[in-house]
Amino acid sequence: MAPGLSTKTRIWLQFVRFEYWLARTLLPRVYANDALICFNSYAFVDDPAFKRAYKRGARSLGNEDWYQWEWRVHVGLWAASSASKLEGDFVECGVSYGFLSSAIMEYLDWDRLGKTFYLLDTFSGLDPRFVTAAEREAGALEVSKHHVDTGMYVSSVDSVRANFAQWKNQRIIVGAVPETLDEVDSDAVAYLHIDMNCAPPEVAALHYFWPKLTPGAFVLLDDYANRGRDEQRLAIDTVASELGVSVCMLPTGQGLIIKPAG
Repeated sequence: MAPGLSTKTRIWLQFVRFEYWLARTLLPRVYANDALICFNSYAFVDDPAFKRAYKRGARSLGNEDWYQWEWRVHVGLWAASSASKLEGDFVECGVSYGFLSSAIMEYLDWDRLGKTFYLLDTFSGLDPRFVTAAEREAGALEVSKHHVDTGMYVSSVDSVRANFAQWKNQRIIVGAVPETLDEVDSDAVAYLHIDMNCAPPEVAALHYFWPKLTPGAFVLLDDYANRGRDEQRLAIDTVASELGVSVCMLPTGQGLIIKPAG
């Protein structure tokens, strides 16, 4: 699975975790993690099925959960579970180590569904050919390289293949979106997860798969509401407007689209 983080990155993460620990200490019974503080119930974390799925997701990181993004995974599991009742396969554009998709496949007992999960990524960070001028100026390529070098992002597909070897009905597609989109040989998609940290490939993925999405299909956008991702959000908003839909902005930083019927 994941080879592990650099020492410097571990120290940085410890500081971040301390901030959340402090919030939970000062505000008991509050959810605080992954850029989210919530005073409402988060009972889902005690659900045995959620725990099992989340633990399987963490296995993709070598059983060391440096993400600590329970609420984001909860949203992903809900969307995937709902999509599993629809006709169509699952697609993830931007897989990295495979945390969320592993959790989903565990949660749904994947191979029993008869669907294929297509997993697309460069598995080596951003492809500079598909980065906007504004993203370059903001340092997106440097950030991506840093995350690959420090272990935050996956640097090889080999560990990913090992992680997903548990399931038969999956297909790992290596390369940059949009060049690899036509390798998804499915005519119907029920679940689409987009997490590429870059506007052009995310726009391309949404455009490409929209006609293939089953009515009621779920599109989950990982970075949509994250601070510093305004270019991605605005680009997706433009596409959504063209398609006659809108994006629900979630406090987890995600965005959600449900394809209308008809």
